[in-house]
Amino acid sequence: MRKSILLLLIIAGLQQTHACDLCGCNSGNYFIGPIPQFNRNFVGLQYSFQHYNTLLNNDNTQFSKDFFQTTNLMLGSKFLTNWQLFLFVPYNINHSLSDEGPRSINGLGDITFLADYNLLDIKALNKDTETVFQQLMVGGGIKFPTGKFRVDSAEIVSTANVQSGTGSYDFLMNAIYSFQIRSWGFNLNTNYKINRSAEHFKFGNLFTVNTILFRNFHIGTVTLSPNVGLLYESVSANMNYSQKVKDTGGYDLFSVLGFELRYKNISVGANVQIPLKSDLSKGQTTAETRGMCHLSYMF
Repeated sequence: MRKSILLLLIIAGLQQTHACDLCGCNSGNYFIGPIPQFNRNFVGLQYSFQHYNTLLNNDNTQFSKDFFQTTNLMLGSKFLTNWQLFLFVPYNINHSLSDEGPRSINGLGDITFLADYNLLDIKALNKDTETVFQQLMVGGGIKFPTGKFRVDSAEIVSTANVQSGTGSYDFLMNAIYSFQIRSWGFNLNTNYKINRSAEHFKFGNLFTVNTILFRNFHIGTVTLSPNVGLLYESVSANMNYSQKVKDTGGYDLFSVLGFELRYKNISVGANVQIPLKSDLSKGQTTAETRGMCHLSYMF
């Protein structure tokens, strides 16, 4: 069964007098979409994008339009009986257009390693040949500061958002529950990301939870699985020299529409995340529609 681990971050910066320093996202925080079957080895590529617009409430001449793209090399391997290991190697392409002009930074992002343990794995067949499947995975990981984080200490609040990385070792925790009966299935995923500081600056910690309902359709040797769900995320305020950065943090809610298609050992998929409700940077940052696609080979 395919799983979804959705880890995404909404980050903002500090308002200053000469430029708009609020931003919807930073390049060191990422989105991980559907992952191929657990208990299988896989290699794959994934592309995702996020788009944010910011306009200061007290000065509409200060603005920021930010577009973040990530291409992930994904590797997964079964380890022992109940462990599954994952490695994500991102390449980031970040564009920002603000009242100060355009800014672009491309490069290797922060590599992430995850390990999940299988606490529950039940598959039953009743008298009516009705297959019931349940699985619960828990785990965590670490994000390494492999991406560039080169900022001027005097402008760190405004420039940290568009760097290739965050400059810090960050930690992740996650739990994934899946239930499937016949062709219908349900996934519930929760994730918490603990960010640490770099150059006296710390991005806010992130909590996400998402639910996905899917249906499998078998067409010969092809399995098509359309899915629909909700994604909620909440991020705490950024910190600079142990002080909260003004007007940062918030929450948002997205609807998720997508599909997964599997043919033998090949898996492809995509989804779109449509904003339903948000309160980012006290209403000054707006999250636009986001998306993801991937191609994976299982072995």
